[in-house]
This record gives sequence, C-alpha cells and structure tokens, in this order.
Amino acid sequence: MNRVMYCLSVVLVATLFTAQAAMAQHVAFDNGHGERFIIGDAGPLQLSKLAEALRTRGAKVSALDRKISDASLDGIDALIISGAFAPLQPEEVEAVQRFMARGGKLAVMLHIAPPLASLLDSLGIDYTNGVIRENENVIAGNPQDFRSTRMGDHPVMKGIKEFSLYGVWGLRTVSSRSRIVASTSPKAWIDLHRDKIQHPDETASFGVAMAGEVGKGGFLVFGDDAIFQNKFIDGNMALATNLVGWLK
Repeated sequence: MNRVMYCLSVVLVATLFTAQAAMAQHVAFDNGHGERFIIGDAGPLQLSKLAEALRTRGAKVSALDRKISDASLDGIDALIISGAFAPLQPEEVEAVQRFMARGGKLAVMLHIAPPLASLLDSLGIDYTNGVIRENENVIAGNPQDFRSTRMGDHPVMKGIKEFSLYGVWGLRTVSSRSRIVASTSPKAWIDLHRDKIQHPDETASFGVAMAGEVGKGGFLVFGDDAIFQNKFIDGNMALATNLVGWLK
C-alpha cells in the first residue's frame, strides 16, 4: 500500500469512528423523583446491570438528577423512569410529551403507581388500586410473583415467550393512545374487597405492560420495576435485551 492509500485508509477509519461516536444513543435514567434503585449501585435491587447492557450495545448512559425539562432532555434519545416515589410536575409531564413527539423513547417501570398518575394519564393509561394476584404460572407459591405468557405486538415483546414479575400493578387502557402488550391470565385478580378472598367482580385479565406512539417517538410502561433490577434481570435477560434494542 503506497503512502497516499495508507493516509486515505487512516482518514476513512477515523471518519467511521467519529460517525459511530456521533450516532451513539444517549439513554438517561431519571434520578430526580425519589428513586431508590439506581444505576450507580451494584446491590441486588439496583439497575447497574441494565445500564451495563446499554453500554455494551454502544449507548451513552447517564443519571438525570435535574428537573425534567426541554433543556435537561436536550441531547437525550431515551429516558427511563424506574421506581419513582415522587410525582412529576405538570410542566415535567409536558416536557416528556414534547420529548417523545420529536422522537424520544420513554420507558417507565412502576414501584408504586400513584406518584406517576399524571404521567400515566397523559399516556392514556390507568392502574389498579392494588397489585395483581395470579392463579397461573405462579413463582414459588406467591401469587403476587408470576410469569406473564401473553404477549402483544411490540418490538420489545418479539420472540418473548414469558417473563417474570414480582409485585405488579395492573394497567388498563383509557384511550387510543395506549395498548396492552403483555397481560395476565383471565384468572388473575385484585383484592378490591380487602378480604383476601377472590370474588368474580375482582377477577379479570390485566395488562402488565403497555405501549404507544407519540409523534416520532413512543413509550413502554411496565407495572413492575423489579423485572430489570440486578437480582432479577438475568431471568428476564431476553426481555431486557429487546428493551435495550428498542431504546437504541
């Protein structure tokens, strides 16, 4: 290879690396709403393995410690809100909507549902007033821990036969903005009467994951935040891999 060709090769390789760096997706984990399970901790209930899975796929990963706004979301391609304990303010919900409209991806995992009521409402999603109890695919005899085997049409669910949940809020569609993409069996129930007895009016199939599109972007909401925590992610790795691919 002559000197000219060598120099051209070096320039081409440098250009490719520069282009790849410029195309790297930036995924931010919200850390400004009382989240207790974070990416910077390797404990069993933390999210460091999910963050590492994103980095392995070439994404830039960071924690968003500021208020959600157009400015704080500038340069971010995907936002994860997992285990929030404090509500988003109305202006933050509006900023999230604008973020998705211009192409951003939003993934939400619920620990307790009420703090995210306003965000969920903006997505056309309602939630049950208690966690689901299952009668099928129960894990270790605990009806609140079970495997979902009913999947809908969404890239994150492609090829997924089942995934495990550990105390999940039921999700319901309240507008055409959202749809169920994973659900329970029709034998699942919520203890509405608070008597620990299953009644017919408490029994139904509930959504455990919902999705929708907003402008050029979209959202995915899981009724449980344990599914991608360090302790449980290995058992849900196929789902986590699909999630990482969708976020990128």
